[in-house]
Amino acid sequence: MADPKGFLTTGREVAQTRPVGERVKDWNEVYVPGSLLPIISKQAGRCMDCGIPFCHNGCPLGNLIPEWNDYAYREDWSAASERLHATNNFPEFTGRLCPAPCESACVLGINQPAVTIKNVEVSIIDKAWDSGDVTPQPPERLSGKTVAVIGSGPAGLAAAQQLTRAGHTVAVYERADRIGGLLRYGIPEFKMEKSHINRRIEQMRAEGTKFRTETEIGRDIDAAKLRRRYDAVVIAAGATVSRDLPVPGRELNGVHFAMEYLPLANKVQEGDLTVSPITAEGKHVVVIGGGDTGADCVGTAHRQGALSVTQLEIMPRPGEDRNTNQPWPTFPMLYKVTSAHEEGGERVYSVSTTRFEGDEDGNVQALHLVEVEFKDGKLEQKPGTERSIPAQLVTLAMGFTGTDQANGLVQQFGLELDERGNVARDADYATNVRGVFVAGDAGRGQSLIVWAIAEGRSAARGVDRFLTGASALPAPIRPTDRALMV
Repeated sequence: MADPKGFLTTGREVAQTRPVGERVKDWNEVYVPGSLLPIISKQAGRCMDCGIPFCHNGCPLGNLIPEWNDYAYREDWSAASERLHATNNFPEFTGRLCPAPCESACVLGINQPAVTIKNVEVSIIDKAWDSGDVTPQPPERLSGKTVAVIGSGPAGLAAAQQLTRAGHTVAVYERADRIGGLLRYGIPEFKMEKSHINRRIEQMRAEGTKFRTETEIGRDIDAAKLRRRYDAVVIAAGATVSRDLPVPGRELNGVHFAMEYLPLANKVQEGDLTVSPITAEGKHVVVIGGGDTGADCVGTAHRQGALSVTQLEIMPRPGEDRNTNQPWPTFPMLYKVTSAHEEGGERVYSVSTTRFEGDEDGNVQALHLVEVEFKDGKLEQKPGTERSIPAQLVTLAMGFTGTDQANGLVQQFGLELDERGNVARDADYATNVRGVFVAGDAGRGQSLIVWAIAEGRSAARGVDRFLTGASALPAPIRPTDRALMV
């Protein structure tokens, strides 16, 4: 156990953020560099070493949280890194981007602020990189089997790394010009600097994984031909079809999907563009959708110099405390203030967009909305609450509906879909096509990064067993597992 009295004597402290006025002028991560290390050992000491650590159940990776908390408390950073990597290929990603369902399931969180598990995690991995504890782990021998991984997001990268380390020859295909999927172009730099992705890619290259960018399976390479070329295929193409808003005026200039807007901002940071062709500079910006992607649009608009930023959400404003119908250790729906929200803007709840209004040149100028409320389990408009707000840039961040079928990948493979439009799979993550597996959002539907990595690891085990007849790779979750929610 760490500090037997830590949870009684030490209060919760989280990562310190840079002043708003400073950070909105750049695209660096919002946290003060190095601010966690002076406090993190005591924070790790708040772990109670519970008889039943429910944080394991909250985390789909099954992270060994009490173990690496103990090592972090004792400042044995090498041992902490080993325990962290035992269940998670990319803790620097989850430590920055995961909403930490483990903390919602923390036993201490029943009646006190939970352990800062996410901050401990990112401190361990950042220390491990700085001290040289993260090194390539190439296989001792090759199996002679080949695997193609379609998609280089967290699920695809996790599957590829696991299979490479198992001795298979793995090639990752990515339709974008750089590896990383939504980690690269969907996550703004201020949430995770892309240097964290780059060094993992170099580690994987040193282990033997091959990468093929600007290659879209279904368009550039026929999926059936790819299947014949490799002994197995893992589809980790994500759920990239954005949910649209079919209201009058949707066709106006200035109304864009979030995944049209955010990647261009990231390309500016990569040096590909001087200025984004879709910019918030000098504009009234409206973000439709109250989730994390919407918050990413808010923070991006601030840095581009928006005149105003308004975020709309059709659901009511969540409370700041758990509802009685969301008891511990389930993941509660709480009012969350992200770093982007700290930087300004207005958040409006229980409203629905009715139409967009444009000028004579076809550019959006205003958004019309109406308040809504639940009646008999259905959302209904409240008469007399219609109004308009200025909008010269609108981003649609309402989630995703499934994997891309327009590129021909699903049809060319001959894949079966489930009732939700995701690629169907069995207990080993195998599709109806022999030798073709699916992991991540393409099979699960839109989900969290921690679920994607867990699925990539589990699918790798299914592929390894298919290729060799048995597997020693871990499989943290089943395809049917779901988050602790009610």
